[in-house]
Amino acid sequence: MGQKIAVLDYGMGNLRSVSKAIEHVAPDAQVRVTDDHEWIKAADRIVFPGQGAARDCMAAIGEHHLNREVREAMQNKPFLGICMGLQVLMEFSEENGGTELLGIFPGKVQRFSADMPGDNGLPLKIPHMGWS
Repeated sequence: MGQKIAVLDYGMGNLRSVSKAIEHVAPDAQVRVTDDHEWIKAADRIVFPGQGAARDCMAAIGEHHLNREVREAMQNKPFLGICMGLQVLMEFSEENGGTELLGIFPGKVQRFSADMPGDNGLPLKIPHMGWS
């Protein structure tokens, strides 16, 4: 069996799609969707997906007691944050009237204004995935 890859399960994100994508590109890996702290510590690599609002994401991480595991994994092993799983690594988000995040990276996630123009001169659509 190849490397152990933990896909962090804290109740937010399209976990099955993420795990199936990893299995496709790393067929010899042992991929597990988990919130088991021991399995996460034993994993060679960590994938931290997420979707939804910053406040809800932070609450779910806290409910699963994954704050320390995320911090340790970031310092000690290859780590991939996807969508909200990347945003919550910052210190603060303007979302939900302001939300304290994990604080692994300095800085804050800022909301862009609704009238911010895209490359075509028209306002960006919210939610927005990349530039238009």
